Amino acid sequence: MESKTRKKSLVTGGGGFVGKAIAKRLVQRGDDVYSFSRGYYPALDTMGVSQVQGDIGDADAVNQACRDMDIVFHVAAKAGIWGDDIDYYQTNVTGTQHIIDACRKNGVKRLIYTSSASVIYNGKNMTGVDESVPYPETYMTPYPKTKAMAEQMVVKASEADLLTIVLRPHLIWGPGDNHLIPRIIDRADRLARIGNGKNIADTIYIDNAADAHVLAADKLLDHPELSGNIYFISQGDLMPVWDMINGILKAAGLAPVARSIPAKLAWIAGAILEFVYKTFKIKKEPPMTRFVACELSTSHWYDISAAKRDLGFDPKVSTEEGLVRLEKWLRNQNDERTKK
Repeated sequence: MESKTRKKSLVTGGGGFVGKAIAKRLVQRGDDVYSFSRGYYPALDTMGVSQVQGDIGDADAVNQACRDMDIVFHVAAKAGIWGDDIDYYQTNVTGTQHIIDACRKNGVKRLIYTSSASVIYNGKNMTGVDESVPYPETYMTPYPKTKAMAEQMVVKASEADLLTIVLRPHLIWGPGDNHLIPRIIDRADRLARIGNGKNIADTIYIDNAADAHVLAADKLLDHPELSGNIYFISQGDLMPVWDMINGILKAAGLAPVARSIPAKLAWIAGAILEFVYKTFKIKKEPPMTRFVACELSTSHWYDISAAKRDLGFDPKVSTEEGLVRLEKWLRNQNDERTKK
């Protein structure tokens, strides 16, 4: 069995929101941490993380990055809800295959894959469902489709020489977020509540997501029988979607959402806009899509009892505390911009 001495850990996408949080946790506990990303990030140097530049689509670069590693946290992905299918496929599917191949070639013993709860989202209410729920027959956007393909590859790759776990976080947020929170803040003056506002969701604060990844890696040492498993991870703190959005707006010093539109109308608008944007090959994201209309008007929360039972997952930072931390971070960001 693999020893529990100091580890060499590789985090793909280590310069990103989630990757950086995982790298920070690993550094804090004494691992030798490496990041594999396309860019260079001074913050990682400050943390003591060694950086390797390269593209996840380059098999040779991935293979080099995985040499001598004990564990790989595969976080790098093309996220978002709009874009060309081939771009998502090359990064999320081909890139993941490169990681699996490199792990095998280099004798890496453990692989933790960051997936998404959206891989099983079918556009309808999903309340308290567990990991047994099947993938939908069709997807409204390439991100969850390609992430679903990738996580199936990781599960299939689980063998005696490569132990794997797939984590499905749902709507990660917190200080440093460069995706969800900026989208909400940037659209603050145009936001309208979709539907009746009673739909429930469960998100996950960034520190809790990072903790889950490290827990999964450690549990594989003592419990290799967990290899090949998939786990939902979230706050375990259900709240209306629009209360969460208004909480983020409040943290940013902005007013709550006041307007509302029917869910069906938003879906129809999204379908029309998608058709127009695809027909005329408009690259930027439409102001509404079917996926967004569904996500903002339906309930989607997942049973995390398996992660609690098998991984010892216990979210340490509450949603309330997370929003306090977010407000402080956003205020500091504004102060720094003002000074410039």
